[in-house]
Amino acid sequence: MSLPPLWRTFLVFLGPMILSNILQALSGTLNNIYLGQMLGVSALASVAAFFPILFLFISFTIGLGAGASVLIGQAYGAQKLETVKAIAGTTLTVAILLGAVVAIFGGLFTAPILKLVGTPADILPGATAYARIMLIAMPGLFVFLLMTSMMRGVGDTVTPLYALTISTVTGLLVTPALIRGWFGLPQLGVASGAYASIVSFLIALVWLFFHMRRRKHPLAPDAVLIRHLRIDGRLLLSVLKLGIPSGVQLILVSLAEIAVLALVNSFGSDATAAYGTVNMVVNYVQFPAISIAITASILGAQAIGAGRAETLGIITRTGIQLTLLITGGLVALCYLFSRPLIGLFITSDPVIELAQTLLHIVLWGYIVFGISSVLAGIMRASGTVLVPTLISIVAILCVELPVAYGLSGHFGINGVWAAYPIAYIAMLTMQASYYWFVWRKKTIQRMV
Repeated sequence: MSLPPLWRTFLVFLGPMILSNILQALSGTLNNIYLGQMLGVSALASVAAFFPILFLFISFTIGLGAGASVLIGQAYGAQKLETVKAIAGTTLTVAILLGAVVAIFGGLFTAPILKLVGTPADILPGATAYARIMLIAMPGLFVFLLMTSMMRGVGDTVTPLYALTISTVTGLLVTPALIRGWFGLPQLGVASGAYASIVSFLIALVWLFFHMRRRKHPLAPDAVLIRHLRIDGRLLLSVLKLGIPSGVQLILVSLAEIAVLALVNSFGSDATAAYGTVNMVVNYVQFPAISIAITASILGAQAIGAGRAETLGIITRTGIQLTLLITGGLVALCYLFSRPLIGLFITSDPVIELAQTLLHIVLWGYIVFGISSVLAGIMRASGTVLVPTLISIVAILCVELPVAYGLSGHFGINGVWAAYPIAYIAMLTMQASYYWFVWRKKTIQRMV
């Protein structure tokens, strides 16, 4: 029996995106192994000290890319290819200018910035060396992140997968070569990871340049795109309207996780180890759920651009069905093989037992999370961003955190993890209510 056409469209779009997410996660894991095993714990700590600052900048860029992708999706659906290039040009120009500001001020004041976030004195020199290189390279990194994000707007998830594969493989080869000084290269210590990151995304960008021009990609860097490398105030306002709430949400989510981690740490090192292990497992359940939501958002934006807003309901139902099938299937597998999965990371039996209990408490909640994300993604495709974002923030800050602290007093560490599915249920209830009773009654129009 053949799949319905929309299912095939979803799956063709989804497969490369899920692989990209997994590849990105594996890349980070393996690079941390290099640093920890080849240079020691202090090197790993030096890189970790810069992560909150890096995440802050990347969160804004991800938000900018999300906003641009929706607008590009609508323009591409309407076959307004000049507008596609105009949106990309405005977004890239803003990213380059912002990256230049970060490079100049971040490069000059790296050490004071790291001291401001409380970086321990013993790792400050290494953290400063790593952070300064990464900050100076921000314009290029922003362009790479945005290009791979905006391609989704024209329905292309395969090219970003190739680019990320090239970047990841390059990084995995260059990092140990710079740490050990292979092939006559200098030994650069902690900074090896930063230099390897720069080399990897530059090689990927060069490949993208030639590949996109050869394939006549809708976002290819040609004379039309160069002509639009300027700030169009109207388009920028639309991009920021869609993108800033998403970026702010990411930042607040990370801050909430820090608060939860502080609570988990109070239960001792076993609880912290279990926390990290469970997060690693659920990340691979989250990737498909988030990817399905992004797919629904892009397909919804393209449908709106093509004047087929009436198909949004079918796209929503398909997204929810795939969430139940794919995310639900992964959740079932994780329940069946929870002990072997946790055993990949932990050898201590008591910690394995604890992590397995926590995993069983939280896993099913990601099906609920996935359905909620699809509804929010469809609403974002039409330009309705603020309310879905506020609902997510309210669920995290006003449900997850208070419930985690409240239940931990009665049920210990298990209460902390129970707060996640409770928050996801609250999020789905609010998103579904707004979707059904408010959003569906709106007139859907193109924004570009």
